[in-house]
Amino acid sequence: MVYRPTARVLTVLELLQSHGRMTGAQLAQRLEVNIRTVRDYIEMLTDLGIPVEAERGRYGAYRLRPGYKLPPLIFTEEESFALTLSLLMAREQGLAQASPAFEGILAKVMRVLPEATRTQVQAVEQTVRFEDQSFRVAPSVPVVAVLSSALQSGRRVQLHYRSPKGEVTEREFDPYGVISQEGLWYTIGYCHLRQDQRLFRLDRIVQIEMIDETFTPPLHFDALEAVQHALASVPRVWQIEVWLETTLLEAQQSLRLPQAFFEEKSGGILLRCEVADLPWMAQKLAGLGMPFIIHQPQELRDVMCQYAQKLANYARRMDT
Repeated sequence: MVYRPTARVLTVLELLQSHGRMTGAQLAQRLEVNIRTVRDYIEMLTDLGIPVEAERGRYGAYRLRPGYKLPPLIFTEEESFALTLSLLMAREQGLAQASPAFEGILAKVMRVLPEATRTQVQAVEQTVRFEDQSFRVAPSVPVVAVLSSALQSGRRVQLHYRSPKGEVTEREFDPYGVISQEGLWYTIGYCHLRQDQRLFRLDRIVQIEMIDETFTPPLHFDALEAVQHALASVPRVWQIEVWLETTLLEAQQSLRLPQAFFEEKSGGILLRCEVADLPWMAQKLAGLGMPFIIHQPQELRDVMCQYAQKLANYARRMDT
């Protein structure tokens, strides 16, 4: 769904290119505007020199002049560099892992870049390091797209949501906002199953689709403030990131944690998970018998030092 006039005009052009012939009513329905507005968009296209032909009469329609094709999309070197850098950043943020389309786009852009620009991009890729100390779980790109479209068009969604315990429930949901907060993506809105406002993590949405029912969000709703308030009101969940000097298989066998993520990195394994009990996590790490580096949180380092001191005091005890 698109709402800016320029974007809608381009959407008309795209629809005519892909369908060949469409009536004013069909275009109006796809764009959710009236027939008069469609005529305005067609006039804008003709003013731009794009040959749109109008078939008059009861069954009239619009079409592009036969044989007409748009020229290829051309970027300046600066625009190409900006686009490629954005794709590299998306990959570093984990979104590329969520959708192979990112890598496909990046490969295509890299292939057609001028030599000088390609060299610049490769220099960035090889030398720039993005901050990687935050806990990140990339959502599914289609989930983000469906929620964003539903939010803009005021349409309800039907989703299957997996709880932290692994239970999957089906519910209808009116999304009021989509927020990325401290490495995690959330949506907040009205849940018809619970009949109350609810906060959902996007990476736990198993399936989602828009349905026909519409909704009206609350006036002046601040999604970011609502998400922060919701997060502050739930029991604290610690986001753990620890590097382990071990193999992937050994890490998976030694740490059977729900919703844990293991990634081969820097000659070892990077563990990411969520826990509610830091002392319990400290005991798990101490019992592994392998070197590790705690990336976050700082509080886990403190708890680990206290636990190590406690073990050292136990070890010094002697029978009297």
